Formats: sequence, C-alpha cells, structure tokens
Amino acid sequence: MQDPTPERGGSTRPAEERRRGATAAGPASGGASWLQRVFEEVRGSSQLSVTPAEPPPVTVVAVERYLAQPPPPPAAAPQYWYDVTLADGARQERCYLAPRLNGLVQRAHLRAGTRLRLTRCSYLYDEKRLNYGFLCLEELERVGGPGPTPAAAPPRHRQPPLRGEKKHYLPLWNNEDPYGDMWLADKPQAQVEVDVSKLTSLGQLEMTWKSRVNFHPLLVRVLHKSRLRYYGKPERKLDMPYQAYFEVADGSGMMSMVLWNSLCPEWYNSMKVGTVLLLEQYAIKSSYPFKTQPTPGDSQMKRFATIEISLNVRDPPTKINIIPEEMVKPEWGLPEVKYRFITRSELDDLPNNHSCDVIGLVTFVGRAERARKREHGEDFWLYRWAHAIDGTSDQPFILELFATSQPDVFEHIHPMTYLVCTQMRVVRDLTENPSSTIYLTTSNESQIFITGWHKGQPYTKDTKVKNFIQWTKKQSEADQMKKTVIGGYYPFPRPPNNFLKYCKSNKVESVLKAIGETGKEIEDLHYREHKRIAVQGIISAIRYISCSSAAAEASGVELVQKDTSQSLESSAMSKEDGVHKGKTTNPQNKEVKSVLGPHCTPGEQRQQQAQVSKKSSVKRKIPRRLNADAEQGSASLIPVSSYPYFTRSARRKFGLKEFQQEEFVQDKNEQAVSDSLQCCTDLEGMSDTPETEQTARTCDSWQSNLWAQVKDKLMKYLHHSTIFPESIPRKFDYVHKDLLMQQYNLHAAVHQPKETRTDKNISEFKSASGLGYYEVTVLGINHDVAIDVAFLPLCCPEDPHLFQLEDIQNDTLLSCMSCISACQQKATSNERLRDMFPLSNEIVKAAMDLDGKHVVCILDICHLGEDKVEVFLSKIYKTVEPGVPDPV
Repeated sequence: MQDPTPERGGSTRPAEERRRGATAAGPASGGASWLQRVFEEVRGSSQLSVTPAEPPPVTVVAVERYLAQPPPPPAAAPQYWYDVTLADGARQERCYLAPRLNGLVQRAHLRAGTRLRLTRCSYLYDEKRLNYGFLCLEELERVGGPGPTPAAAPPRHRQPPLRGEKKHYLPLWNNEDPYGDMWLADKPQAQVEVDVSKLTSLGQLEMTWKSRVNFHPLLVRVLHKSRLRYYGKPERKLDMPYQAYFEVADGSGMMSMVLWNSLCPEWYNSMKVGTVLLLEQYAIKSSYPFKTQPTPGDSQMKRFATIEISLNVRDPPTKINIIPEEMVKPEWGLPEVKYRFITRSELDDLPNNHSCDVIGLVTFVGRAERARKREHGEDFWLYRWAHAIDGTSDQPFILELFATSQPDVFEHIHPMTYLVCTQMRVVRDLTENPSSTIYLTTSNESQIFITGWHKGQPYTKDTKVKNFIQWTKKQSEADQMKKTVIGGYYPFPRPPNNFLKYCKSNKVESVLKAIGETGKEIEDLHYREHKRIAVQGIISAIRYISCSSAAAEASGVELVQKDTSQSLESSAMSKEDGVHKGKTTNPQNKEVKSVLGPHCTPGEQRQQQAQVSKKSSVKRKIPRRLNADAEQGSASLIPVSSYPYFTRSARRKFGLKEFQQEEFVQDKNEQAVSDSLQCCTDLEGMSDTPETEQTARTCDSWQSNLWAQVKDKLMKYLHHSTIFPESIPRKFDYVHKDLLMQQYNLHAAVHQPKETRTDKNISEFKSASGLGYYEVTVLGINHDVAIDVAFLPLCCPEDPHLFQLEDIQNDTLLSCMSCISACQQKATSNERLRDMFPLSNEIVKAAMDLDGKHVVCILDICHLGEDKVEVFLSKIYKTVEPGVPDPV
C-alpha cells in the first residue's frame, strides 16, 4: 500500500508502515534508496550501529532546531537538538543529529545544501512509545561537488521533531520569528453582524472587571503589535510557549491585549496594526508591571494600564473574529492609527530614547548578524544595520534593525527599496561626545515594511509619508544607485572615546581579555555571532595590504583547509587536544579539519592541492618567522600566503626579489622607519611620479624596535588578520539582488534550489570600501604573546556620508589610516596604481607615538561560517599610567 503523502523523514512511522512506504517510493524514484538500505541495516544490527562501507554522497535538505529535554541532574546538556533531513536522489530521510555534533550546525559547517558522507550512524528507540525509532547521525564527512537532486521538498505538513515530546520546530537562528506551516499567514475575515447593544468598552471593563466573571463582547482596533516572545525552557511542558502583546483601543481608550501559546501560530500573523477585532469569551487580568510600553501616536488617548485582556485557547476558550475594514462603521467610534513620523533634518534635535517613526530610501543594508542574549547561552538576537535617506538632510538615518517577527520583510531589505520603521527609539549620548553619530534602534513594538508591503498600511495616509513619496519622484534612479552598498563589515556604533565609559556600557563582569584568550573567544563564536572584546597590548607593527594581496591571502586560507583525511566527528574529538597541548592548530576549525572550502570535484581538488604545494615553497623561504610560530605552538595556522610581507602577486607588481622585502622588514628595522619617513610621499607627488620610480621607493610596513627584539621569542602568536570576501561592503547590483540578499542573509533552514542559478561569485561584485586594509600586530604587555588583527578603512566616494570616518582627536592612528585611505581612493582613477600606496608619513608618525606604550585595543570579531572568522581593530585607548585609562 502506497502512502499518498510519503513521509520523507520516515522515522516518525512504525517500522512496518515505513517498509511499505519505502517499497512504494523506491521504484517511483527511479532506483533503490541507499538511505533506506542503511536504515534497515542499522536497525537490524545487534549493536544498533553501523559504519557504512563506501558511503555515497548525500545532500542536506533541511536542518531544523527544537527544544531539548532536560537531562537528569547534575548532568549538563545542550538546550536545543537538531533534526537533519538527508537526500540520496531516491528518497529523503529525517535523522537526529548526535548532540556532540551540534557545533557543526552552530558554526554553519553543516547546513542546507551541504554534501556529506554518512560514515557512522546508530538507531535509537523511544522506550516510551511503541515501535518508534529513528536514525542518529554519529559521524559525518563533508565532500564537494554537485549533490544529488532531492527527490522532493520536505512535506508541507511537517511531522513533529523526532526526539522528545515537542510538537514543533523553532527558527534555526533565533527564537523571535515564526517558522513552519503551523504559522498561518492569514485567517479568513468573518462576515459577522456586530450587535452594538451587546458590546462593552475598555473603560467599562476597567471599572467593573473585579465584580464580573463573564464579559460582554469587545470591539477594538489594533494600534501596536509586539514581536513574538518564546519562553520555552527544557524543563517546561508547554507545547507552544509563545506570547505576543498588542495595544488595542476603542472610543474610551487603549489597553494591552496578550495572545497566548497555541493561539499565536493561528492568529499572530493576521492581527496587523489597524486590524479590527471582535472579541468574545476573553479573560481580564492585572497587568504585568515590567512590560514595555509603546508610545501612542495620539498623545491625548487615555491608557488603561492596570489591567490587560488575555486571549487563551481555554479557561475560557477565546472567540476571535476579524472585521474587514470595509465593514467598519464610523458610528462605532474606533480610533484611527496615528503615527509620529520624523524627517532626518528633525532627528538631531530629538532626545535620547525618543520614540518615532521613519520612512526613507535604503542606500545601505548590512549583513544579518547575531548577538548572544546571555553569556554562554544558546539564544541570540538577530539584527542588521541599514541606512535610509529622505531628502531633508545630507546625513542618512542609521537604523539598527532587530528581528521583529517579520522574517519575510527582514530578509528582503535591500538598497533602493522604500523602508518604513515604526516605534523606533533614538540612541545618543550628548554628555559623552556632542559630535557622536545619532542612530535609531527598534523597540519591542517596532514593525518594518518595504516596497511590496506598503499597500493598505495605515501610514500611507500620513502627510510626511506623502511628502517623501513626492521627493522620490524627483530623484534620478541612476544617481541614487551609485550610492548603494550592501553587506560587509560595518563598525557601528563606534566605541566611546573614553575607556571608562566603554567599561560602564559593557555588561560582562570582566571587560579586559588576555590576548592569549582571544583564540578561545573565537572558538566559542557561533555562526554570524558578532562580539566586541578589549585586550591590553602594545602596537608593534603595521602592514598595508592591497586588494590583490588580500584576495590572494583569502584564497590561501581556503586552499590550506582542503584536507579530507578526517571525518567531522573525529576532528571534533581531536580539536581540544590540539588546543590544550599547544599544537599548531587552527582554533577556527572547532569541529572540522575535513571541511572543504568551496564545493569542488576531485579533479579540482587535485588542481588546488597543487596550488597549495606551490604556495608552500613561499612558506619555506621564511624560516625565522615560521619556525618561531611552530616551535612555540601558535594557536592559529596562518595562511601560507600571508607569511611574507609581500605576496607573490604583489612582488610582481612591485618588481621586488623574493627575499628583498622580508630582509628589509626583519633585519633592518631602524633603517625601515627612517626610510618610511623619507620615501612615503604625498599623494599629489605620487600621481606625477613615473611608475618605476614609485616602485623603487614603496614601503608598506612599519615595526617597532621592541617587536624586532621579541618576535622570535614569543610563546604564542595568533594570526587573525585575514579579510574574507564577506567582510567587504559591495556596490549593490540590482540585476543580482537576489544573489546578494542570499549572501548577506543567514543560511536557510531548508534547501530551496533555484530554477535559474548564477555562477557569479561574491568577490566579483565591486568593493565599496578602500583600496586595501592594514594588518596591525598587537604585542601582549608581558612580551610573550602577540596577535595580528585587521583594520579596514571604509570609504565610499559616491556617498561620503555612508561610512563615518574616525575622529582624529580621539584615535590618531586609526584616524590617519581611515583618512589617508579615503584620500587615496578619491585621488586614484588609474586602476594600474590602485595597489601602489605605501604607509603615509602620518600613519608612521602616529604609530611611533604609540611605540612601547600600553594601549587597550577594542576588537570586533564575527563568525562568517565554517572556518572563517574576521577580527577587526575598532578602537585604541591609551593608558597614561597603570590602572588609569584615558582617551588617546
């Protein structure tokens, strides 16, 4: 008997039924299923475990997360479990991921679309259910090349998670977004007759609620809507632990309404701002005192703050009807939704925490990033930065957009769209720095809308919205497109000018980290997690790296990591040994040494391995720096192309011999500093100098005397100065907007192959930032540890207001590197000279002013997926004397 809707996950049906389904599904798919054979083999094994011989590649179709069950005390366990749907071309199988492999998901090694081999699996029975079990993935190995086409997408009506008693999956990367088909897009609007004589009002409820058990129907309009709150914990038994607040109003005033638990998937998406609701059989309770409060658009509206309306599926079972807007009658006296729109020209005069609404044309949108809610926890806030202009100021709105339970909008924000953000809060601190940039951040009640979502929204009637639309009609699309940028590293908000202020704003107990601990900080990062840490050190060396050199180094990282000798699981087991014993290992390879960079065929692998061996010849020609790292047990495997101070391609450009620059930097330190001061000329002078003369006197690095003395004696040397293609802000390309949005969003939970694919790589899109970047070496204050980090100057000549340059009076060295790079980019029109700029006199002087001095460096770190972690220098604070931090 053939199941009309075959369960591709398979493991949620009794075994006999599964065999019948497999028999029917196999021939229809054109061949026997390898996954089905493994399922039968492992279930029949005496150990309930098998190691398949020569397993073929399978494709990950979906990776889905759900709440774990608590272990018996005092054992510790992960808060979440993961189910992985695999496809072998004939069928799909839903499997449980062994919790010790959770890190593969958390760092995006294992994601939808990945190809892998299943090298060991087991079968788990649920002893509390009859004839119920599922496959458990114990060991995996990632492979490259095109994967088998999934037989079909996962069934629309997904079965509950494989393990435990939970009934639904959570979104993969946060808890605020609705996920899965249980979240209804829209409830049908009811054609109901409203008997006004039977209605009560919010004002009457407040006066009589204590003396009543049953309440008359309510007719209200939704004025504000909060994001979803998921309050599930492993020890709780609730099926749908969700909650959402709404502010509803009638002619008498405004009151909070709470939607609880299983009513959230049914009604949350349908209850929009402006929706009219007829409520019956609801409950009234005292208000939760610590709930956030939106700012009403109508300041005269009365707020009933002592009680709230509670909508439950039982006790009593609430009856909800949505009244279509065309049926709403004026005599009902329902208030209209009002807003507090401001223009950009008005923003500078608003106080901190002021609530407002904004509309603008998006000129920049950053990548989606995550911030940990609690240190060492597994829950994250999801957010991104955006800029929008409205024509009233040269400055854009700078917007910090946290996920507002609107994933379809959040994931489709792109330049050139009209963006509306409501209930935004002003963030500024005039006492710290009057010139500091002001920005807006979302609140719990914020809603965001983009082009395609504006129709029918109440704000379309607002005067300032209409004025903005009129302004956009006068703009040249081509001129605005020149200013658009998407993705990349975005260093905002800047750390405060004073380190003590930074300490006060930091929520962790210990602000300062030891440089040697940064490797552990990086290891613990999850996918797209952004974190800011502070380390003490001494600025010891600076190197300018051109765009072409940067590309070579990034590719070098990918090539070095192509090692297929270990399984994902065995690498996970050996990682800790390497770290604790001080071996030369990459802390970013937390689980996977065998993970390949880009997908590639065996032929491509051989070609790339040949490139690795060719590059390793460069590595051998620098024995002093390399051997020091190897002997002392560096915690990071430095990319082979970044050992020399010039990459091979850069040497060809500069016409230098292979050893010339290495000796110049390492053995002639004093002469290097004086030469840099003499030979680094002004930009105007360089533009008129013949190329041969420029080449002869180009210097791109500086190092201190102290560094020359201690660099070969370090106990640990961390190398985290590589910049990846994902770190570079790119010029927006409307033709490839879908590809760009996919690149800068998070990996999807479910694989969704496109009918039309493009081979365009993210590196092919034009960079919107400067000509290159700087590698800065920070030496530990005990002279035994050092770290290389990157500084990326950001400048967009077409829109000078896009990236704010550092204030020179507050951070001289980083300001010089930012300003000089900006001037270089503006002055350079000859592509032939784009990679020819040396360190400027100003940069060298600023570096020498810090020579030997203790400073505090603020580092921005972000996990980009797999083994890619960017580490950027964001701020430098000088310490005048021990224990007395002071601004530079």
